[in-house]
Amino acid sequence: MLNTKVWIQAFRLRTLPLALSSILMGIIVSYIHDGFHLEVSIWAIITTLFLQILSNLANDYGDAIKGTDNQNRIGPERTVQSGEISPKSMKYAIIIFALLSLLSGLILIWISGINMLSALMFLLLGILAIAAAIKYTVGKKAYGYSGLGDLFVFVFFGLLAVLGSFYLNTLTFSWDIVLPATTIGLLSVAVLNLNNMRDLENDKKSGKNTLVVRIGIKKAKLYHTIIVNIAFFSLMAFMSINSLSWEAHLALLVYPLFIIDLRKIDKITELQYLDPFLKRTALKTLLLVVLLGVLLVF
Repeated sequence: MLNTKVWIQAFRLRTLPLALSSILMGIIVSYIHDGFHLEVSIWAIITTLFLQILSNLANDYGDAIKGTDNQNRIGPERTVQSGEISPKSMKYAIIIFALLSLLSGLILIWISGINMLSALMFLLLGILAIAAAIKYTVGKKAYGYSGLGDLFVFVFFGLLAVLGSFYLNTLTFSWDIVLPATTIGLLSVAVLNLNNMRDLENDKKSGKNTLVVRIGIKKAKLYHTIIVNIAFFSLMAFMSINSLSWEAHLALLVYPLFIIDLRKIDKITELQYLDPFLKRTALKTLLLVVLLGVLLVF
């Protein structure tokens, strides 16, 4: 029997604002460069949400199979770990969302009107994105267990998501877009870093060698502070290069909220108390992007 509530739990809706932030940033910068297309933007959002849910389902399955999700895990209980969803059912769900992501991506490529060579390139990138969503925790060589999660998150949530949605809207490339892509990529890495700091002890015991496991909690907190600040410096540089209005700069009022959290995070010694900061960082990232968009449009 299909338990809708359990599957919604498996989708981990609290992660979706972060995925949405990356595509919205790409849409906003395409608007700045006079290349916004509503239909392309809508399908970019749909594709991204499918990919994020796919990633969440694959993580639920992969960590449970490897034994990383256990009674010692601090974060929310996963559905395969708890037995609410069987591994077999989760594998079917992963396949379904992989196909939905591919179908949605194909529609996105088609309606964008890009040429054949660009379409083939985006098809390849889409397949790589699907593979990356699954391989974070699934398989013998899952990159999330080798300390490469931060790099992949930066590339896929930052560079590819923002630059890709910008290109599909404008059919052009501009080097200044790397700056807001860096902003979103680093803030996405910040959320992952918080997750990995929270799970440090259990990951270490389970053989999940995240970057935090490799460098330790003290350096991980310093790393966290650095990437959050670079994220905002990158956005400031983008605003300066494009001579955005003073109203658009009001979006930077979100920056002090991040600084307040950085100070709190630095003082935390019991790692389970880092958990609320994951949701707060994701929501504040979305707030930053939405506020920037609203200030630019209105």
